[in-house]
Amino acid sequence: MSEVSTEKPPILETPSFRQSGPFILASLTGGHGLFHWFSQSLSFMLPEIRDTFGISTGQVSYMAATRELASGIVAMPGGVFTDMVRPHWGLILACCMAIFGLGWVVMGFSPIYPVVLVGMVLVALSTALWHLPAIAAISRRFPERRGTALSTHGGGGNIGDVIAMAITGFLLGFLGWQGLIKIYAIIPLFLAFVVFWSFRDLGWDNETNSDSVKPDLSRQLAQTRDLFKNPGLWGISLASGVRSMAFVSFMTFLPLYLNDELGLTGPSRGFYLMLPLIVGIPFTPLMGYLSDRIGRKLVLIPGMILLGSLTFMLVPYGQGLSMIMLLIGLGTFLNSDQPLLMSAALDTTGREVAAATLGFMSFSRMILAAVAPPIGSIFYNINPDRVFIYIAVLFAIAIGILIITPIPKPQKHIQ
Repeated sequence: MSEVSTEKPPILETPSFRQSGPFILASLTGGHGLFHWFSQSLSFMLPEIRDTFGISTGQVSYMAATRELASGIVAMPGGVFTDMVRPHWGLILACCMAIFGLGWVVMGFSPIYPVVLVGMVLVALSTALWHLPAIAAISRRFPERRGTALSTHGGGGNIGDVIAMAITGFLLGFLGWQGLIKIYAIIPLFLAFVVFWSFRDLGWDNETNSDSVKPDLSRQLAQTRDLFKNPGLWGISLASGVRSMAFVSFMTFLPLYLNDELGLTGPSRGFYLMLPLIVGIPFTPLMGYLSDRIGRKLVLIPGMILLGSLTFMLVPYGQGLSMIMLLIGLGTFLNSDQPLLMSAALDTTGREVAAATLGFMSFSRMILAAVAPPIGSIFYNINPDRVFIYIAVLFAIAIGILIITPIPKPQKHIQ
């Protein structure tokens, strides 16, 4: 089997500051925030997109399904490929940022609904591929504080979500959704060059430079096949998939519920959507720190019990002050659990297959999540309140899977 040749850049006596842990974590966290800012903005615009094209709630759900399906399809092969071309992670991240901007260009100029779906596919592919080298790099750089580091990275996504609700909600009062998307498209296209400069050394470390390990397809595939024999990874991935079904359904139908049932539009809708996201900013890294100290399960299971219970309570109390309090409560764990699930998966596998592990997990998560919005639309069309019962049941199923899944305690110097 032929090897994938990689020409190493000159090795400097002093490592570049771009290879330092703080720079890597801060920069990748900022990039993660940008992806969430834009992606969450699109969820916020769903009622406007529905009204523009005169489509049904079921067709709106296809947007979320398309995003998850496209992401899931690329995740598995993308993970294997990412592990093989580690020296070129910076180039991959720059290309992802550029394709992300291109997807927004397509949606901004789309004359019909199917073209919006094409743009959604580009956005989904770029987002899924970005996460593979980004999270793998953080996991490799912080093996002893994996939960804390990945949760800090997740906290950047929470900040991006809050920015989306604040800025997008405000600007929609002055601009149409397509006009706003066209403006947004400029940012990632410009940042692609900044990303390449920032991360061009990301995949290079002492191990790579010493030629102790060279990328080889047959070796990489053998290591990837071993992942399928790991029962812990299967259980974590399945629990993550069901949890994502609940999360994607929640983020798809909550804006519609606020618009259709409570009559909220623009900034008012943004206020409600921001509440759980703002709360998640401090809680996400806090949960990661706790998981590093006491174990993933002892944080994940109580947190998901809380999510399921509060979601179910939206049925009788989904309006006024009570809804505000429930959304604040949901924010403590709504975005905190996914980094912990990724940390748990990476705890069970070796560092040489970090991206493949994430790809395997993302594939199962996103394929399951793709079917969730169309199913949720059936319940929503019968009675909008029923979609919250559906989401609560999904959280309960994820809890049951986690209870029976063997998850190792975080260890130092995980290899």
